[in-house]
Amino acid sequence: MKRIGHWLASPWRRSAAAMAAGALPVLAYPEPSLWWFAYVALVPWIALLRSAPTAKRALYDGWWGGFGFMLAMHHWLLPSLHVFTFVIAALLGALWAPWGWLVRRFLAGQPPPGRVAAALAVLPSGWLLVELVRSWQGLGGPWGVLGSSQWQVEPALRLVSVGGVWLVSFLVVAVNVAVAVLVAVRRCRVPAVAGLLATAVATSAAWVWSPRPDVSDRVRIAVVQPGVIQGAGKAERRFDREEQLTRELAGQDVDLVVWGESSVGYDLDDRPDFARRLAALARETGANILVNVDARRSDKPGIYKSSILVGPDGPTGARYDKMRLVPFGEYIPLRSLLGWATSVGKAAAEDRRRGTEQVVMDAGHGLRIGPMVCFESAFSDMSRNLADDGAEVLIAQSATSTFQQSWAPEQHASLAALRAAETGRPMVHATLTGVSAVYGPSGQRMGSWLGTDESTSAVYTVPLAGGTTPYVRFGDWPVQAALLIIAAWGASEGVRTLRLRLRRPAPEPHVQPARTAHGSPVRPGR
Repeated sequence: MKRIGHWLASPWRRSAAAMAAGALPVLAYPEPSLWWFAYVALVPWIALLRSAPTAKRALYDGWWGGFGFMLAMHHWLLPSLHVFTFVIAALLGALWAPWGWLVRRFLAGQPPPGRVAAALAVLPSGWLLVELVRSWQGLGGPWGVLGSSQWQVEPALRLVSVGGVWLVSFLVVAVNVAVAVLVAVRRCRVPAVAGLLATAVATSAAWVWSPRPDVSDRVRIAVVQPGVIQGAGKAERRFDREEQLTRELAGQDVDLVVWGESSVGYDLDDRPDFARRLAALARETGANILVNVDARRSDKPGIYKSSILVGPDGPTGARYDKMRLVPFGEYIPLRSLLGWATSVGKAAAEDRRRGTEQVVMDAGHGLRIGPMVCFESAFSDMSRNLADDGAEVLIAQSATSTFQQSWAPEQHASLAALRAAETGRPMVHATLTGVSAVYGPSGQRMGSWLGTDESTSAVYTVPLAGGTTPYVRFGDWPVQAALLIIAAWGASEGVRTLRLRLRRPAPEPHVQPARTAHGSPVRPGR
C-alpha cells in the first residue's frame, strides 16, 4: 500500500489512475455486457477518492474519473467528432468533481460507522444527481446511465418497473460503496453488510410485490432492416431495398411494418411516386407502414425527422416530428460559438428543426403505437408519457450506420429493454443497419436481434399488456428521494457547523497594558 501511495504522489499519475478507474464501468455495458461487473466497477475509483490528500485533490480525481467514464462510454464518437469528443468528455466529466469531494468527505481515513451508514444513502444520491444533470438533452442525454447496464438482468428489470432506471443506478452505486468499505475500512463491516442486505431485500420485495404486466393480446409486427447502403443515389437505392424486403412480407399476416430512421430521404408531398409505392406495399401486406422521413419539408421551412404512417390510400395524416435532437449530430449548440466543430468532424452542417409534441398513432387493427426517433429511446420520460397517453406498443426508429464497427448499435438496442420494463409496454427498436430488436412488456427479448451485418426483414409476435407500472404512476420518485437525501444531509451539516461555532469559547478581552508617568508601557519584571 505504501508503494501505491508513493506512486500516486505524482499529480499526473494520480490523474491517469482516476481516468482509468472512471472508465472501468463501461465494461458492464454492451458490447462486453459484463453486467455483474457494474457492482464492483466503482470500487477502485472510490478507493482513490477516499485517499485524496486534500479536498481539492478529491475534486480533481472526481473530474478525471468522470472524464474517463464519458470518454470510454462515447469513444465511438471519435471518428465523427475527433478532438471535440475530448472536449465534450472533459466538460461532462466535471459533473463528477463534487461527487469526488463527497466520497472523500464520508470515507476518508477511518470513518465512524454512523458516517459509513450515511454514505450508503448520500453517495448514491449524489451519483443520481450527476446522472440527472447530464441527462438534459442539451448535454447529450442519458446515454450510459449506470442502471442501464442491467438491461438483461430480470430482477433488475423488475426494479426498473418500480422506480425506473434511476432506482437501479442508486442501488448499484450503494453496492459499490458497501464493497469499497468492506475492502478498505474493515472496522465498518457492520453498516456495509447491512447496506448489502438492504439492497437484497429491496430487490426481493420488488420481485414479489410489484405488479406484472397483464398480457391481453398479441400482434405481429415486422421490422425492415435494409443494411448499409452508401454512394451516389443511396436514398433511392435504400428505398428500393426496403420496398423489396417489405414485399416479401405479403401473406405473413402482419399488423404493422416498421422501417428505420431516415428510411425515406424525400418529403412525401414532394415525391408522390414514393407515397404511391408505399401505399401499394400497405395493400400487398395488409398492414400500415411506419416510415421515417428525413428531409426538407414542403409545407414549412427546415429539415425534420418525422415518423409518418402510410396506409393503403397513402399517408394517413399521423405524423410525429422528432423533438429531442442529437447534439452535434443533428444540431450544434451555440452554433455561433461552436460551429468550428464542422471543420474537425462530421457535425451537422445545418440544424434540424424540432417537433413540439409527442403523438400516439392509430396504426390500424385497433393497435395504438407511440413512436420515438433515434436516441429519444434513452429518455425515460418520453416512453412514460406515451404509455400514459394510451400507447400499446412503443417504437424507436433508429440509424447507427456511422458507428457500425463500435459498441454503439448494441448499446442503443439495449435501451429499449429498459423502456419496455419501465412502462409495461412492448417496444420495437427498428434500425436501418442494425442492431434491431424487440422486447416484451417485462423487458424480455422477443426473438433474436438483427445484427449489423444483416439486410433482411423479420416478423415478431409481440404480446400486448394492460395495467400501469409503479414507475408510470409515480414517475421519477428515486430522483426526488435523492434530492431530499442531499438536502437533509446539507441541512444537518449546516446545523452541525453552527453548533461548533456556538460552542467555541469566546476570545479573552484585550486589556490595554498600564502605562507609566512617561507614557510607556509597564514592562513586567522591571
